[in-house]
Amino acid sequence: MPVMRIVKIVLVSVLIISPIAGVMVYKNIGHTPGELMDYCERRLQGHPRLESIMLPVFSGIRTLLREPSLKAINDTPFYVPPLKPSGVLNPVGRPGPTSNETTANGRIIKVGKFQPIKTIEAAAKIAVDGDIVQIESGDYHGDVAVWRQKKLTLRGINGNARLYADGESAEAKAIWVIRDGDFDIENIEFIGARVYDNNGAGIRFEKGNLRVRNCLFYANENGILAGSENSNIQIENSEFAYNGAGNGLSHNLYIGAVQSLTVTGSYFHHANIGHLFKSRARKNFIAYNRFSDQEGGRASYELDFPNGGIVEMRGNIVQQNRRTENSTLINYGEEGYRWEDNKLYIINNTLVNDQPYGGAFLRVAAGAEFVISTNNLLVGPGRYHINDALIANNDMTVEKTAFIDADNYDYQLNFLGKELALLPEDKTLAVNHEPILANQYVYPRGVVKLAGETRYAGALQPLQ
Repeated sequence: MPVMRIVKIVLVSVLIISPIAGVMVYKNIGHTPGELMDYCERRLQGHPRLESIMLPVFSGIRTLLREPSLKAINDTPFYVPPLKPSGVLNPVGRPGPTSNETTANGRIIKVGKFQPIKTIEAAAKIAVDGDIVQIESGDYHGDVAVWRQKKLTLRGINGNARLYADGESAEAKAIWVIRDGDFDIENIEFIGARVYDNNGAGIRFEKGNLRVRNCLFYANENGILAGSENSNIQIENSEFAYNGAGNGLSHNLYIGAVQSLTVTGSYFHHANIGHLFKSRARKNFIAYNRFSDQEGGRASYELDFPNGGIVEMRGNIVQQNRRTENSTLINYGEEGYRWEDNKLYIINNTLVNDQPYGGAFLRVAAGAEFVISTNNLLVGPGRYHINDALIANNDMTVEKTAFIDADNYDYQLNFLGKELALLPEDKTLAVNHEPILANQYVYPRGVVKLAGETRYAGALQPLQ
């Protein structure tokens, strides 16, 4: 066979095989075209001749695909809408507090415009262990505090108490700094904490046990920032929105290497460059929540567990928007495994990727003991990227047409969706022999108890 003919055959084969191989590699890596071009642009820096050739090409591709660069996303002003008037009542499932409570030592400290104590700062100075501090609903400006007690309840009454930082901070850290103790915090809104090192928080929790219920963290650099290993944190029926300094190092919620973190009935949305949720905790129980960056948000990961640990995600809605900074929804173990047990359970969640050109629903670094994934609904392009043992059962890929109104973030199953998501009789891999879903998330904050068995994949069961 003539040499030229062989060369032509080889060239034609390369031209045919290369696009196929390229598509296969692209699908396998789980990154979007925009992310790949961002990477290439960084590599081209310092090579002006190559930049002059390739950057216009990338610009044309971005225009065609409507894929802005990471720099363009970061340079876009982050819009934080004004809050609705204060005085929001408690969500479904938890009765509001009254003003006639008693404590073991009879101490109730009342704070408000027409109360004996006018400021929260003053209450923090006179409170002793076991007190209940009742904060009348309304707006409090620049009224920051350090809480040094060992046991307190801090509670908004007659609606939520709204705390605006207004440029002030306790110890250049947060609106509230809690030093070391057992604290219950209810019906409080923390707004606008900013400090010189871009790490201001609504609450800086330094050590102890913290329970947060029906609270809002809005437009802070971090919602809650906590880190001591000797801590346990519970968050119920709360909302974290528009937090982040815009530097990628601050997040809607940032929990360090604590012993345990439990989050239920809560709503995380619209982070500014950082993650919607980040936890380094040893044990994480994340159930019946909504993590939804949606239009106008620009979060990186929706959930990040950078040091592994035991993570159980059950009954959550997780949605990533098109202009995400990072196309991975859930990240696990990326910064190295800190704890002795590293197990990930993902059960009956609805995972939605609205980035049309790819991404990863889950990315797990090598070294996890195992990943159990069962009864999840996967919506949009992408897959799991796991180097360790994956035990999967009844996970289902569906289109948006399976939901009542996915474009407006309503992921209740419609008639078609019920047919597609119906589980088989053998519903295996439930954790700890519990019902697969005991409760269900209710928008915007709260849960409702489910009476019957779990019949469908995904986070939301039909309530009628």
